[in-house]
Amino acid sequence: MRDQGLFITEYPTVVGFDMSGLVLQVGENVPAGDDGFQPGTRVAAYSASAWRGCAPDYGPFQEKCLVPWQHAVRLPDQNMSWNHAATLPVSVQVPLSAWDMMGIPRSYDELPSQDLGQLEKKEVLLIWGASSSIGTMGVQTARLKCQDPKSPFAAVYATAGLANHNYIRSLGAHRVFDYKDPKVVESIVSAAKEDGLIIRHCFLATGNLSLCQSVLKEFVDSNSAEGAAIAKIGSAPWIPADAENVDGVEVTFVMPSAVEEERLEQFKYWIGAYLSKNLSNGGIKPSPEPKVVGKGLEFLNGALDKMSEGVSCTKLVVEIGE
Repeated sequence: MRDQGLFITEYPTVVGFDMSGLVLQVGENVPAGDDGFQPGTRVAAYSASAWRGCAPDYGPFQEKCLVPWQHAVRLPDQNMSWNHAATLPVSVQVPLSAWDMMGIPRSYDELPSQDLGQLEKKEVLLIWGASSSIGTMGVQTARLKCQDPKSPFAAVYATAGLANHNYIRSLGAHRVFDYKDPKVVESIVSAAKEDGLIIRHCFLATGNLSLCQSVLKEFVDSNSAEGAAIAKIGSAPWIPADAENVDGVEVTFVMPSAVEEERLEQFKYWIGAYLSKNLSNGGIKPSPEPKVVGKGLEFLNGALDKMSEGVSCTKLVVEIGE
């Protein structure tokens, strides 16, 4: 946003997406009670700035800002630090959005019983760029899908730098591959065949789209109708204009709905329901570990500079107030 003006329609503006803090005031339509919000509630939240024309009041890189209640989650207890809480919103939303856009059911309990009877647990969820912040949560959310006995997913495969392999395994990846290995595609395909599994869904958190396509095309049914997309990639990075079209592999840029009502319902589930439930029951934990760059608004530009230079398996945090 700062360097390329992403989503910004006019200036001045306040940039950013992730935040954590205390609720100061609530509007009339905000749910209250034990499961709602009131002044003093500890929350993590996802900025709505991108859908508000980047109006300054909605940007999180300041001491106070406005947030739609659907974009916020109550923190489950007093033990979670503000820094860990601030790592959550974007890292959870992006992979959950990817699974939705790839047509993966949120719950297999909702499927008709005859459809469940046809499911076999033989599929892999592939996370490319798993040591990025959204990649780590991609691994965790994929693990939960594999743990659902009614889902077709049996394993989580991931790519990451060698230094982060053990951490990615600790989050739930069954196999981790070095994305720098020139034979990484062959290694992933060989592993899946050895495990008796197929790979038809990939969340690209960061990295090389063409490598993901190369993996998935090995599992495309050559007897399917011409042009039928039976393998899918949800891409967090922009899809390059010159990206190759691979028969049978569909690539979609991951983005919430542009329709306000639909987007609020999406965030109500992703942040308010899914994240709340799985933080409370221990299904997911904040990841990756935060690194505090400094305390005070004056450290924000420096933190963005560090992020532009590249970080791995770390979430940069700036503490703004008590």
